[in-house]
Formats: sequence, C-alpha cells, structure tokens
Amino acid sequence: MAVPRFNVAQERANESLMAKRYSSVVGIDVGSHTIKVAEIRSQGGRPAITALGIIPTPMNTVDQTGILDPENVGAAVRQACAESGVGIAESILSLAGQQSILVRTLEVPRMNETELRQHMDWEVQRNIPFSESDVEQDFKAYPATDAASQNLDVVMAISPRSAIENAVGVIKKAGKKPVALDVEPLAIARVLSTAYAGDINGQSICVVEIGHRTTAINIYKDGQLMMPRQVPMGGEMFTREISERLGVSMDEAERLKIEQGEIPSGPAAPAYNPFDAGATMAAYNPFAEDAAPAAPEPTEEVAPVPAASTGGGDMRVYQAMAPALDELVAEIRRSVDYHRGKGGDVDRLFLTGGGSKLRGLAPFLGSAMGLNVQMLESLRGINVQAKTMDGNMAESMQADFSVAVGNALHIFF
Repeated sequence: MAVPRFNVAQERANESLMAKRYSSVVGIDVGSHTIKVAEIRSQGGRPAITALGIIPTPMNTVDQTGILDPENVGAAVRQACAESGVGIAESILSLAGQQSILVRTLEVPRMNETELRQHMDWEVQRNIPFSESDVEQDFKAYPATDAASQNLDVVMAISPRSAIENAVGVIKKAGKKPVALDVEPLAIARVLSTAYAGDINGQSICVVEIGHRTTAINIYKDGQLMMPRQVPMGGEMFTREISERLGVSMDEAERLKIEQGEIPSGPAAPAYNPFDAGATMAAYNPFAEDAAPAAPEPTEEVAPVPAASTGGGDMRVYQAMAPALDELVAEIRRSVDYHRGKGGDVDRLFLTGGGSKLRGLAPFLGSAMGLNVQMLESLRGINVQAKTMDGNMAESMQADFSVAVGNALHIFF
C-alpha cells in the first residue's frame, strides 16, 4: 500500500502503482532508537539486497508519536546510506507513531469503486483520532475470497498532513527522492509473502514486532492484513525494569539486558501476575476509543515463570524483567483472543523487531501462548549482497531490518 492519495511531494506518480515502475529502491525505517536502511534491486525479477545500514537515532528527534526533527533525522539517514554504500536515490519510508498514522481493517458492504471511495471518506471522518483535522487517507480493498460474500475486507490508513510532510522532509534532507510512503503492517506483510510464500497459504499468522518503545501485534491471513494493533511497550520497558529493580543506570541496564538477559527454560514456578487467576476476556475490544492498555484480563493466567537456571544469563536480570514479560504476554493474548472472538484464528506466531532478540523469548512465548513461535526470517528468499555487511552479520540482525526490507520490497508487489 503506497498511500497513493498522500501528497508525497511533486515526485508522486499516478495511483498505487507509483513505486512499481522502479527496479531498485531504498527502504527506510525510522525508529525511536535506531534508523535502518535497506537497498533492494531487482535481479532477474527477484529481490537482491545490495546495502544494509543501521545507525542510532539522534536523541530527542523521534518518539512514540512520530518524527519530531526531520532535519536531524534526515542527516542521520544520509549518514546511514553513506556508511552502508547505498547508491540509489529513490526511497520509501514507512509512517509510524501514535500521532502519525492510523491503520485499521474494516468489513464493509460490497460496492463499486466510486461508492467505496465515498464510503471510505465517511469512514475516515468517523475514525480520525488526531487533534489535527487536515489529514490524508488511503485504502485498499482485498480481493474477495468468497464470491458469495456480500462484504469486502478493506485496510485503511489515515495520517495528518504534518506527519506526511515530516516524512517527506526526512527523505529530502537525506538527499534522496521520495517515491512512496508506506505503513509498517503492510511492509511486514510483504516480508511474510516473500520469505514464506507457499508455506503460509491458508494460515493465520500473528507477527509481533517489538520496537524500542512500541510493539505492533498484527494478524495476517494468506499474507493479507486482517488485524493491526499497536501497544505502548517495547524493549525499553525491559531495560527500565532492570534499571529500577537492580538500581543501575539505563545504560548499564541495557548492557545487562543484552549480555545477561535470558529467559530460562525448565520447570515452572508461580509467576508475577497482575491479573486475577481465571479471569475471562468478556467483550474486550482493543481498538475501542476508550480502551486502556491495562484493560481486561486474558482468558488464561499469565505465563508461569520458569525456575531453572538460565544457562549463562543472570537470574536477577530475568527476575527484574519478569513483570514486563507478563505484560507483553497479556497484550499478545488480548489481541489473539479478540481476533478469535471475531471468528478468526491464529496458527503461528512470528517475532521480529530489535526487542525480539532477547534470548529465550520465542520458546517462552510459545509455551505461554500454546503456539508455534519462531523468529521471522526477514531476509529469507532474498539474495543478500550487502556491500558493508557480510551474510552472517546480516542474518544475525535480520530482526532489526524487517520493516526497512518490507518497505523496499514494495516494488515487487
């Protein structure tokens, strides 16, 4: 979804095919902690990564609401491109942040294109969550899987014009050419479709992308986005718990998390649980306007804390992180339960994002959720020829690059 109705400067081409006319592009992912770039070229009709770069985000330039300082962020993107050997000007950046983008999926009555556009204009006015009323919107109707169905599944994106201008400003300050703006859930959908192709046909997949300050919980069916959700927690939450509970600085807590943080496996012991045992889900809607992050309890108790040795990790670090882990499990379960309550299901769960690299997290969540949980292989199915990063390093960091790669894969969809 290229957000074709967004005013992406004068470089914008016609309708949603605007990025497809390019055979190479740079995908840019601006996070509150790091900035990632991925250069992808078409080689024989298949994607090849020819550059990967990552750089710390300048302080106080990006937060959970979006980009605050386009000039300094643009300079950082320029640096990341230069250091990684990016040689392409055409770029796609994904909008992110609570005050920068809203992505929702809707089921609407089947109608023709003109009627649908009019209906979506009404939906936009009904769903605007921003204080700024000057917004741009785009939508995409999915092909009907049931010819007899009277309804259409539609994914909708709304963004304040100021957020769009900031995103375009970042690309231009980086010395690049904006060819499209995108949204993170659809970038991840492209990674899924490229990496797993026929492996996920007919399956419902939950992808949990753990960023620095936010976590996206998105559910897909046959590679199509069915339910997007974002919660205000991320890797920084684990670091803060370590800092506060062990009485160390945030820098030291981050070091401990990386070097000593490991979720143990083994026999279970009672967990830290802020919820009442046996509480039920009721009719919780995580997308309701007044939904609070700590609202209704999941259908099961929060996952038990394993008591075995961490085999190299520091148990004190794990115990400090335990409440945050329980909160993460509860939020994932809320989303999955809500989706199931609407008649859907979840067959597998993938983890990605920088915060997902916590050792032992995948098996811990698998046990907690009763699902097959794996790390998302965002470089799978792509020929990696990065100029300044060898294949082993790229593979070890692929959780960081999922969105940037997904943005660049736009030219193949």
